Amino acid sequence: MTQRFCNPVATHFGPGSLEELPRIIGGAKVVVVTFPEARSLGLVKKLEDLLGEQLGYVIENVHPNPDVAQLAAMYEHFWQNADACDTVVALGGGSAIDTAKALIVGTAGGSFDELLALLASGKPFTPSKIKTLIAIPTTAGTGSEVTPWATIWDAAKQKKYSLHLDCTWPKAAIVDPELMLTLPRSITVSTGLDALSHALESIWNVNANPISDTFAISAIHEIMACLPLLAKELDNKALRSSMALAAMKAGLAFSNTKTALAHSISYEMTLRHGLPHGIACSFTLPLVLGMAWGECPDRDAVLQQAFNCDRKTAVARLRDFLHQLEVRTEFSDYGVSGEEAQEMVQHAMQGARGKNFIGAKAAVALT
Repeated sequence: MTQRFCNPVATHFGPGSLEELPRIIGGAKVVVVTFPEARSLGLVKKLEDLLGEQLGYVIENVHPNPDVAQLAAMYEHFWQNADACDTVVALGGGSAIDTAKALIVGTAGGSFDELLALLASGKPFTPSKIKTLIAIPTTAGTGSEVTPWATIWDAAKQKKYSLHLDCTWPKAAIVDPELMLTLPRSITVSTGLDALSHALESIWNVNANPISDTFAISAIHEIMACLPLLAKELDNKALRSSMALAAMKAGLAFSNTKTALAHSISYEMTLRHGLPHGIACSFTLPLVLGMAWGECPDRDAVLQQAFNCDRKTAVARLRDFLHQLEVRTEFSDYGVSGEEAQEMVQHAMQGARGKNFIGAKAAVALT
C-alpha cells in the first residue's frame, strides 16, 4: 500500500542556528511571542539585536498550558494591532508556540470568542486572515515547531480545544540547542519525556507509516540513552544537541500520525489533577506499551526495533527508565483511585487521540 508523509516546515538545526532568523524572515515586520523569563535569560535581547527595527513588539506573558482566560485579551489586542506585523516569531516551549498558533488564526471580527466557536464546532474552517509563523523552541520535547497542532485549555470549564489548520504549520523552525542550556532539570526531564511519548505514540498508532516509524525509532533510542545523562549534566552541550535532535525527530514522527491513548489520558490528568503535560503523557507509557504490543504484528516489529527486546522486557525497561528519572508510573501515585482511573481511560478512548490507538480492545487492561 502506498504511504504518504508530508512535513512542510523548513527546519534549521544546530548550535548557532538562531543567527539564521533575519535571513528567514526577510523584510517582514515581526511580533515575538515568548515566556516571562525569556527577558531575564537574555533571549529577548538576542532577538532584539537580530531583528532591529523589524521587531514591532514582544508578547512575553505566556504561561504553561495556554488558557482561554488569558488568551482572549491577548488575541484581541493582537488583531487590533494587526498592522504591527506580518510574521509571528514564537520563542519558547510548547505553550509559547501553541499560543502563537492561536494568535495567527484571524477571525472576521478579530474576536477570540469567534475562534473558540469555530474550534468547538470540530469542523474544518478557513481563517479570515492569517499571519506567518516562525517557531524557535527553547525546550527539547514539544515538537510543536514541526507540527500544526496546538492545544488551548479552558480550566474553568474543564475543557480543551485542538487547533490544527494548514496555516498553523510553521513556515520555518529554528532548533538551536544553545537556547536550551538554561533549562532546569525538572523541565529538561518533563519535556524530554513528552518527546519520548510523541515517538512511542506515533508507533502504536493507526496512522503510522514506515517514514514516521523511522523517525520514531531513532528518537526513542536517542532519548533513552541521552536523557538520564543530561538530567545529571545540564550544561553538557553535546547532550543538549542530542536531545534537541531526538525531540525534533519525535515531532516529525507524530506530525503525520498525531498522538494516541497516553496523550488522551494526559489531558484528563492535567485538567483534573494539574499534572504537567510531560509527566501526564509519559507516566502511563509502560502500561500502554504493554497493551499495544500484541495487537498488530507489524507494530510489534517496530516496537521490537525500538527496544531491541521482547514485550515483557521492554515494559520493565521503560518503567525502570521513568523511575530512574523520578517519575512515578501508577495512577494511585497521583491520587487517582482505581475507579476514577478506569473511568478516565474509557473517556480517553473515546477522544480523537484515543481513537488513534491500535489497542482499543485492550483498554480495560490498563487499570
